[in-house]
Amino acid sequence: MRRAGFWLVLIVFGGPLLYALVATLGALTSLSDGQVDATGDTEVLLISGPIHYDFLLPLNEATLDRFSELETHGLPLKHPNARWLLVGWGARDFYTTTGSYSDVSLRAVLRGVFGDKAVIRTDVLGELHPDANPLHFVMNAAQYNQLLHAMNNTIERRSDGSLAVLDTPGFTDTDRFFAAKGNFNLFATCNTWVGQMIRKAGLPFGAWVPLPFAVTLSHRVFLREARTN
Repeated sequence: MRRAGFWLVLIVFGGPLLYALVATLGALTSLSDGQVDATGDTEVLLISGPIHYDFLLPLNEATLDRFSELETHGLPLKHPNARWLLVGWGARDFYTTTGSYSDVSLRAVLRGVFGDKAVIRTDVLGELHPDANPLHFVMNAAQYNQLLHAMNNTIERRSDGSLAVLDTPGFTDTDRFFAAKGNFNLFATCNTWVGQMIRKAGLPFGAWVPLPFAVTLSHRVFLREARTN
């Protein structure tokens, strides 16, 4: 009994600690040889929620051209007050649950941990609140086009080539969910997707950033400091 209790305590308390430790090491380790172009003129933001980060892309010509299909699904990309396109990736059951986190079912949590289909959430935002304080970094035109391509390629498409929009309520009047490639689990989270997109754009970033603090740390090490050097 004592031995069983020891292993139970080790799993319950040691597992999360080990996970956080490896996440820290992953945030500090970059396997990419990409470089930050301090002269880049496109600013990209990362805005945090309680458990994950979303991208905020400027609604410039490149963004509008790449994501023009979203307008056919009700996203007002060309609204005069629109400034940013929000793009995030996550577990279908968990991410599409409206309301507060108390509304999330145990089934959704377990599927998020052990494996669930992925979705992309998109929305349009206007001017940000002065207290928003998002992370930010710059890209040159080539890097930004690579980022847009990687994001667009994440969205699942039907056999006719159209976007696979989901018939599920959103968090706002304008956001939309789309089926996405890949599966969400404890090791492939919304935050690791953020890191993957940044690396695919040709920028240095942590090799594994499953938690929000890991994204913040990796940004500080590879993007914020590189920009000011």
